[in-house]
Amino acid sequence: MGRLPDWLNAVASKQNYLSRLQVAIERLHGCGANWRESVPVHEVSLGQTVWSGEVEVFDLYGHDQATVCYGWSHSRGKNDKGERFVTILQIPPVISPESAVKVSIEAEAKPGGQK
Repeated sequence: MGRLPDWLNAVASKQNYLSRLQVAIERLHGCGANWRESVPVHEVSLGQTVWSGEVEVFDLYGHDQATVCYGWSHSRGKNDKGERFVTILQIPPVISPESAVKVSIEAEAKPGGQK
């Protein structure tokens, strides 16, 4: 069998990532989730980029407080081969992908925050 075109590998890889993120959201928040869109976010503080990437937006069903969840992943572990998902519910003050990233950055900066 021949090698798949690069664009097809990229599509398959993105679909696999979205599926893993969807499962994480459903398990963490005890509800169903459907992917809606990817939103590029670039967060700058004091003239320095502190976060840059795509935030995945999921519509939720069966959650008692939120109808939207924002998610992404970070590398972690030995040689950054592991993956940690970040999922943030759209509950004020979180009202957008950008505010979800800001809340996550603030939480990680606090003593005892996520590593």
